[in-house]
Amino acid sequence: MKLRLGLPKGSLQEATFQLFKQAGFDLAVRSRSYFPTVNDPELEVVLMRAQEIPRYVHDGVLDAGLSGLDWIMENNADVVEVADLVYAKSTSNPIRLVIAVSNDSNIHSVSDLNGKRIATELVRVTRNYLEENGVQAYVEYSYGATEVKVPHLVDAIADITETGSSIKANNLRIIATVLESTTKLHANNHSWADPWKKEKLQNLAVLLQGALRARSKAGLKMNVPGDKLEIILNIIPAMKQPTISQLVHSNWVAVETILEERQVRDLIPALKRAGAQDIIEYPLKKVIP
Repeated sequence: MKLRLGLPKGSLQEATFQLFKQAGFDLAVRSRSYFPTVNDPELEVVLMRAQEIPRYVHDGVLDAGLSGLDWIMENNADVVEVADLVYAKSTSNPIRLVIAVSNDSNIHSVSDLNGKRIATELVRVTRNYLEENGVQAYVEYSYGATEVKVPHLVDAIADITETGSSIKANNLRIIATVLESTTKLHANNHSWADPWKKEKLQNLAVLLQGALRARSKAGLKMNVPGDKLEIILNIIPAMKQPTISQLVHSNWVAVETILEERQVRDLIPALKRAGAQDIIEYPLKKVIP
């Protein structure tokens, strides 16, 4: 039996492949192919546009897929959300669907969009948001280069942004956030009802989330003289408690801990000053709580 999995082709492909590799799945694909090889005989992977994946999962063409919440909503896909995977091309924060206008526009709030023209790839999501806010506007599909359409072709855009830098670079300002979106591992309802496929997806979710969790953490090992141990323990942060083991025929102990990677830079000099020796920092592949 195989699980048929849709992965995003395009801007998210490299980040997705890196995440899967860290989780233990080596994906390889030729430049013009849409069917990567993977070192798991129980997986069949198909590459396609993230915009289309939820529709194929909804229809049962795919057992599961990775796509953003925004595209699940845009496709009105009835799917099972298996796991939330916060990763993107350049940030680990959720991306946002925002409404933006030109800097010199007299539009300052959502209510000012009444009767205006808005361009977006996410037509359904944008229309629903405007309706919820009592706004009647003309929402048209944008085939690309959405930012350059304001103000000469449309009054506003609804576009995806990670950092907002592209919005600012095109002399636009954000007047509203429609939604925050993260990548979802989502499944077809019938596939989720199959015990084998459900367990396979749950296992996949554990590994992918473990890989993401490890990206912000690091491991530290060190040797500490027994009379300095309490001082060291007061310095060291840990996910739970540090691991301490006695060195053979010695009053020294080995201390090991997992902590946030951002803490390591300032922590290592402090540990050295407090008496720790043989300090080793090492990267993590997965963290499973």
